[in-house]
Amino acid sequence: MDTLKWLLESDPALAWQAMRDLTDTSAAEIASVRSRIPHEGTGAEILQLQQTDGTWRCDGAPAWLTTLFTMQMLRATGIDPADPAVEAAISRIDTGVRWNNHGGRWDLRPAETGGNTFFQGEAEPCINGGALAAGAYFRRPSEELMHLLLDQQLEDGGWNCEAPKSARSSFHTTICVLEGLLEYERAVGPAPQVSNSRRKGEEYLLQRSLFRRLSTGDVVDPKFLDFAFPPRYRYDVLRALDYFRATGSRPDARTAEAVEIVRGKRQMDGRWLLDAKYDKGFAVPSSESGNEPSRWNTLRALRILRWHEQVSRTNASFAAG
Repeated sequence: MDTLKWLLESDPALAWQAMRDLTDTSAAEIASVRSRIPHEGTGAEILQLQQTDGTWRCDGAPAWLTTLFTMQMLRATGIDPADPAVEAAISRIDTGVRWNNHGGRWDLRPAETGGNTFFQGEAEPCINGGALAAGAYFRRPSEELMHLLLDQQLEDGGWNCEAPKSARSSFHTTICVLEGLLEYERAVGPAPQVSNSRRKGEEYLLQRSLFRRLSTGDVVDPKFLDFAFPPRYRYDVLRALDYFRATGSRPDARTAEAVEIVRGKRQMDGRWLLDAKYDKGFAVPSSESGNEPSRWNTLRALRILRWHEQVSRTNASFAAG
């Protein structure tokens, strides 16, 4: 199995990232493949299934859930926000619906009902982390939502949708917020207040080696070691490591055990499996099957290992010199 070829000959949403992260392909070639995303594969299918009000719908799921997680997947494709078809889709959701709370339940309703736009978020930090990430990526960063998330940060450094009832942070909520804050910084430029908040959230995860209890050292949840895609709001070690890679920082020594878990899950053919599948409510269900080779997991695992090994080689060179 030529794993890299397997990735490069797939959906352009995957192929362009494999080219960018795993090869020395020219910028022009990478851009050419990326430009196909709105017209082929997952990206095109997502755009085609958008409703006239800007939402995405799926039988049995509330509009907010399907829309939020479909937007999460659209962002994961790396689609160009400046593409006219993408800008039109984002404009539809920005102007078409508002967050409303009826009987204690939030959902997206027609714009004339009033309330926050989709990218201004609602109340829960796990949902708002995803809304902030989507808004920032698609050129609609919400300063108001950013400040709300900073205000909701807990004493231990993370976030929890159950706060203030719970004073302890949640791995799930924390990774959602961290991804949103990172995307916000990418959109607006250096923001010391946001950077400081991210560092506290990152420290929450790093103190726990990304998957262990601070009190006992036990694994918090065996599911943290199951790699899912798309993860929706769920935390796992692969998602956390890909976040740290995306920050552009050097690997912290406390990620080493998690990196070895990723390395150890590589199959004999060089690929990684889809350990868990959470696609309920998605407008565009994943074509990947549980316990089968996963291109998305393989792409993320390979670029995490490359990131980690490049720094290790640099350190070794300095030591030798």
